[in-house]
Amino acid sequence: MATKKTYKIVLSGGGTGGHIYPAIAIANELKRRFEDAEFLFVGAKDRMEMEKIPQAGYKIEGLWISGIQRQLTMKNLMFPFKLMSSLYNARKIVKSFKPDVAIGTGGFASGPLLYMASKHGIPSLIQEQNSFPGITNKLLAKHVQKICVAYDGLERFFPADKIVKTGNPVRRSLLDINSKTEEAKKLFDLKEGKLTLLVLGGSLGARRINELIEKELDFLDTQNVQVIWQCGKLYYQQYKIYNNTLNVQVHEFLNNMDFAYAAADIVISRAGASSVSELCIVGKPVIFIPSPNVAEDHQTKNAMAIVDHNAAMIIKEDELVVDFKNKFSQLVASPQRQKELGENIKKIALVNATNDIVDEVEKLLKVKN
Repeated sequence: MATKKTYKIVLSGGGTGGHIYPAIAIANELKRRFEDAEFLFVGAKDRMEMEKIPQAGYKIEGLWISGIQRQLTMKNLMFPFKLMSSLYNARKIVKSFKPDVAIGTGGFASGPLLYMASKHGIPSLIQEQNSFPGITNKLLAKHVQKICVAYDGLERFFPADKIVKTGNPVRRSLLDINSKTEEAKKLFDLKEGKLTLLVLGGSLGARRINELIEKELDFLDTQNVQVIWQCGKLYYQQYKIYNNTLNVQVHEFLNNMDFAYAAADIVISRAGASSVSELCIVGKPVIFIPSPNVAEDHQTKNAMAIVDHNAAMIIKEDELVVDFKNKFSQLVASPQRQKELGENIKKIALVNATNDIVDEVEKLLKVKN
């Protein structure tokens, strides 16, 4: 009688929630399909994945690695040593764990891990979330077997025969938020007759968005708007003083994002790849405020890929002083425009992304075995 194969799967993605949660979504779907599979995550030491991955029920090992800073800093001088250390330890992990497949969703640690996995003949897949790839995935492209992407036109950066357009993985809990609206309003203790604005700056927070909201609290109150404000871990101590003032509630982090989205009438958000993908599925009117402090200004490119379909609004950071009040008040005053943006962004959603990515992983497992 044939023995059932128990797969070993290694995943790497971290640094921000935008890399961590897609990796968890992929792992959860693989676990659903292969109940006996063994999973190991590899992250960067002292980054948020070292906390979030165990919370999701998975083991993780950390590498001593970080990115290259734009300015000449001590961290940059340490980078060659960190890289050598990470390659050495990634090699040890691959040889010890003996994975059947390696999956990378971006972040500092995914480079050494997937490079070493591919060097040891492990079928590998990267999931590129952005419309403009980072340097790590560009370098990994020639070593991996499959590249799952969320945008068209990535043939400029990757071998066309390796690309599969799948979209970005999102949490399953977001697939049916409309059924949660009433429960969400109770959960956040929202007032009837007011529009609800959800403000998102990422898991760590966005300084410029936080400054904007603080400055415009009185204005938002005049618009009959109540605010659910995720200010982020780095800024919570500074902004928690506004909790429960002027119809504002301040959160360090929102663990129940499905209910936060369900409660919202309008969303202000950064334009990280995972956020954009989630907002497409959620189908609410969005104002993107992209971070200009990212490689190749990829958040602006992510946002414009939606704006060009008349499916969202964008205000650049250097235009907030001039444009925010005008554009926001126009959106609040036009239920028809809100409806149009919500319907159009939902048309762009790739709701089967997680399943489609795991289908590609499953193909790699079958090839190897």
